[in-house]
Amino acid sequence: MKETTLGKFAHRIASADLGLTTDEGFSVGRLRIEVLSGLTVALALVPEAVAFAFVAGVHPLVGLYAAFMVGLVTAIFGGRPGMISGATGALAVVMVALVADHGVEYLFATVVLMGILQVVAGVMKWGKFIRLVPHPVMLGFVNGLAIVIFLAQMTQFKVSGTVESTGHGSSGGEWLSGGPMIVMLALVGLTMAIVYLMPKVTKVIPAPLAGIGIVAAVVIGFGLDVPRVGDMAAIKGGLPLFHIPMVPLNWETFEIILPYAVILAAIGLIESLLTLNLVGEMTGKRGGASQECIAQGASNVLTGFFGGMGGCAMIGQSMINVKSGGRTRIAGIAASLFLLSFILFASPMIEQIPLAALVGVMFMVVIGTFAWNSIRILTKVPLTDAFVILLVTGVTVYSDLAVAVVVGVIVSALAYAWNNARRIHAIERMSHTEEGAKVYEIQGPLFFGSTDGFIELFHIKDDPDVVIADFAGSRVVDQSALQAIEAVAGKYVDAGKTLRLRHLGRDCHKLLSKAGHLMIDSDDDPDYEIAVDYDVRTGILGGH
Repeated sequence: MKETTLGKFAHRIASADLGLTTDEGFSVGRLRIEVLSGLTVALALVPEAVAFAFVAGVHPLVGLYAAFMVGLVTAIFGGRPGMISGATGALAVVMVALVADHGVEYLFATVVLMGILQVVAGVMKWGKFIRLVPHPVMLGFVNGLAIVIFLAQMTQFKVSGTVESTGHGSSGGEWLSGGPMIVMLALVGLTMAIVYLMPKVTKVIPAPLAGIGIVAAVVIGFGLDVPRVGDMAAIKGGLPLFHIPMVPLNWETFEIILPYAVILAAIGLIESLLTLNLVGEMTGKRGGASQECIAQGASNVLTGFFGGMGGCAMIGQSMINVKSGGRTRIAGIAASLFLLSFILFASPMIEQIPLAALVGVMFMVVIGTFAWNSIRILTKVPLTDAFVILLVTGVTVYSDLAVAVVVGVIVSALAYAWNNARRIHAIERMSHTEEGAKVYEIQGPLFFGSTDGFIELFHIKDDPDVVIADFAGSRVVDQSALQAIEAVAGKYVDAGKTLRLRHLGRDCHKLLSKAGHLMIDSDDDPDYEIAVDYDVRTGILGGH
């Protein structure tokens, strides 16, 4: 019996097959790289989690706890080693109205329901539908996300700025000017230079970690008065405690949280599965979509019961991890444990890290994430693909990721349908086997978009008494196609002529019979994959 997705998930836990090694095996050097990569990611997670907690209107620890728990569970059991998950702006934006109208307890209940829906999606293997996302949509997605990450850093260049409700930047506070702005830009530039040059000197320490460490040492050593992590919020706290959401267990509560849970689950899975594909392309790994859905869902159920705001995959931090050398689950696990240790023990030290160093690292992530080749190919790819790339990029920046992906897929699907609708045509000839009979050799797919063109192919008044529609070069796709065939057949019957359908596939026979069209009996042709002649007027399926 084929093992279910949930069974595979349980088997992974039982066998402790946690993907802790690379294809090259495990070594002390590999462990060092993974741990240091995890430390780099953890440092970058702190301001992100705090900022997104502010966006959602909850305490900073609610965001930090979510980053720890979601990150840990998905690092151990997720579908792709190397991915990093945590509290994200895409989810925080949706949570704003819920928290404002009903309070944080309803948020916790919503996160639990969100997780349950994601587990269901994983068990049903709906994650595989991410393969329907076209490449132009992926390009627009990464470009838009790179711009969003860039804009999100702009808040650090403002005095007392806060991340606005869109999560895309800051509208509060005034821009730094004079000396403070020069110092901020200099530190950001220094961090970026270190991240760029360090791999050329040594790979013993991940370049982003070296950039953060060196710039932090410069700031602390010279006592520079620049914004630091502690200026955003105090991150000191205790262990997350089990907490059942304090909401009424009734239908009214369910009606309140369900719409939010569905939206959050969809956004979380879309962002996570797109990140899964992106990390997979960089690391050469495939598969794991359904497993990732289950892991994301389980992590959100857990964080909902432990006072977290929920989360999903984070592309920026995942890129930091992969570019720092993280290839196994150890890096993600280390990042989560480091984050917890920051909360419990090391908050005074972490709060001294200059935000400029973290901004510099994120700017390098932006440079590495943006698909620069997409600019060059805009004039070389089909116009529709170029439009989709720009459209998805724009919608990602000005709306959100989930809407952008859905819009991109819809536009791509409509463009595909339109292009295929124009392919329908027919080759007309007289039959070689039946004297006086005319053959229409149908070419191209017959579906809802091409039915009008299909009907216009036939010249009923001018055709002889016997007409053959040969579908060897076509494929009947949907009910609209069946209706079109029946419409043409009806016109020939009304004209007192005979229409025969040739080379209709067995699957088409079943569709015709199931839909009640033309009353074809597919059992009349048990030995062949392709049906033969069907006389519309007599209802007889003949040999060929």
